Amino acid sequence: MGKKLLITEKPSVAMEFAKALKITTNRKNGYLESNEWIITWCVGHLVTMSYPEKYDEKLKFWRLDTLPFIPTEWKYEIIPNVENQFNIIKSLMQREDIEEIYNAGDSGREGEYIQRLVFMMAKPNKNAKMKRVWIDSQTEEEILRGIREAKDLSEYDSLSDSAYLRAKEDYLIGINFSRLLTIIYGKTLANKINEQRASISVGRVMTCVLGMIVSREREIRNFVKTKYYKIVGEFSDEQSSFKAEWKATPKSKVYESPKLYNETGFKKEEDAKEFILSLANKKATITELKKSKQKENAPLLFNLAEIQNECTKRFKIKPDETLEIIQNLYEKKLVTYPRTDARVLSTAIAKEIKKNLNGIAKGFKDDEVQGYIKKMIDEKYSTNLLKTKYVNDSKITDHYAIIPTGQGYENYNALPELQKQIYKVIVKRFLAIFYPPAEYSKIQVTLEVDDEKTKTAEEFSTSGKVCIKEGYLEIAKPKKDIVEKSNENDKKDLSNQNSENTKQEEKEEKQTDLEILKKLKKGQILITQNLEIKEAETSPPSRYNSGSIILAMENAGKLIEEEELREQIKGAGIGTSATRGEIIKKLERIQYMQINPKTQIITPTQKGEIIYDIICNSMPDMLNPKLTASWEKGLDMVAKKEIEPNEFMVKLDKYIHSKFDKLVVKR
Repeated sequence: MGKKLLITEKPSVAMEFAKALKITTNRKNGYLESNEWIITWCVGHLVTMSYPEKYDEKLKFWRLDTLPFIPTEWKYEIIPNVENQFNIIKSLMQREDIEEIYNAGDSGREGEYIQRLVFMMAKPNKNAKMKRVWIDSQTEEEILRGIREAKDLSEYDSLSDSAYLRAKEDYLIGINFSRLLTIIYGKTLANKINEQRASISVGRVMTCVLGMIVSREREIRNFVKTKYYKIVGEFSDEQSSFKAEWKATPKSKVYESPKLYNETGFKKEEDAKEFILSLANKKATITELKKSKQKENAPLLFNLAEIQNECTKRFKIKPDETLEIIQNLYEKKLVTYPRTDARVLSTAIAKEIKKNLNGIAKGFKDDEVQGYIKKMIDEKYSTNLLKTKYVNDSKITDHYAIIPTGQGYENYNALPELQKQIYKVIVKRFLAIFYPPAEYSKIQVTLEVDDEKTKTAEEFSTSGKVCIKEGYLEIAKPKKDIVEKSNENDKKDLSNQNSENTKQEEKEEKQTDLEILKKLKKGQILITQNLEIKEAETSPPSRYNSGSIILAMENAGKLIEEEELREQIKGAGIGTSATRGEIIKKLERIQYMQINPKTQIITPTQKGEIIYDIICNSMPDMLNPKLTASWEKGLDMVAKKEIEPNEFMVKLDKYIHSKFDKLVVKR
């Protein structure tokens, strides 16, 4: 009887598969074997693309006449320090008693690439059926489901094609343009940074991200603050008074006046003073009074970019550290697959979601979390997510959002404290989606101050908003209450700023304002009193931190603070969830930028800015997020079988040659 061979990405994962398959004996050198199964493992990458000198010794030297280098036949080689494990896998794959080979690599594009390279170099037994295990967590039931439902490996060929093309594209752009720009501009760079020699490192994603960082820094550096002057009026009757801000409308006597900085303020203080003199003690009429109740649902679940951004804000750690921690939580069976772009659940998992909730209720010994679950039970909150925004199969490609499995608690106590805290953040975001929406009471008031002489009217407005039902906010407090502001100048400890007393005072003040506004009526006449000038100034854009840059990369170079809007515009990003943290790490390692260890604020180095200028003058489109996102979109289209791999390579070849033609001629 033939055997089944299963290959995972690393030893720890292999052990989880062995446990699920009840293989406890016969541990051998580099693999496990039972009567039915053989389980072995890679140790990350075992195979790599060969450097140009392996094609031709002459290519070791960086010379213009050998560029561009675009192989017709690609060469690969075994990485020397893992050759022993490769040979073990190869010998197992070639065994004649192997009837089925299961690719159980990491369930993503890069995981597919690692395994396919091994398969390509190992030349497995031709008679063996090749299958692919695709799982969303490392719980025993999910592993067994993945094996049971394993599809023919060929079903993932388009994903493999996309992975190979990504590697080829990065290789060709990195090698060709790093060499070309170093040959042309290397001496210039060396002179400017006072070094004997200097090379210029170019990357498809890396160079684009450098561009985002440098251009943001220069926006801040060149920003000139502009002061302008707003007008605030106090309006009262016999019972109460409140404040409202002025705005120029078509009825205003200064509408579109050159004296205005914008519709809410004047350029000069003296013009603002002159203006308010004409309004003092005049009657104001309430022309509009809108009362509304607003509901706000819990945010969507975490994908990798969102949890990386959250952890940078809360814990001041870098994105690659966050990924490493969540990968560990995944391997400890505590959370689902981390390298995901989706923020929603699949219909299939939504139908089974009670298992996750029950697991947390029974296994997670955390008083705060248990309190939230008790409330869910006591208040009979629905666990049916099927017709909510949290379930959407069309927004899932490889994996659904990161959620707790409700398992793995035997591993929890041994975790470092930071990992426990991050796990709890994921649990709370998950539980919040079962809670009712937060509810707000809102009143918007518009007043007009008439000037009968000039037949004009000046508009003032104010609004009041107060939370009347916390709903999900009981679990997920607004960000301003739980994280530090990502402003490097703000050195105050937010926990001191937002003391319980201050929060209570603010809440009472809002409620008082709202109570005053509630008593007003449309058409009511008030007296305009105490008009005052409020100085305002424009502010520069904020620097990226190591988390917000990840969000900007996910949204093709746009840093969008508003979560709902971020979801609406999300398209092909820069890089992938699996690689973005590494790109940031590399830019810091090669000293093109630096990250403040306390605040995680990113600033470019002098070297990074010089390289930015060189690339901006020679091949500026490499700095454009749209170009990088379009390449990523092309890879996605290959994975979805919307275009052929050859079509992608033809475009890439054409792009490289066109750039060389321009740059070499320019030289």
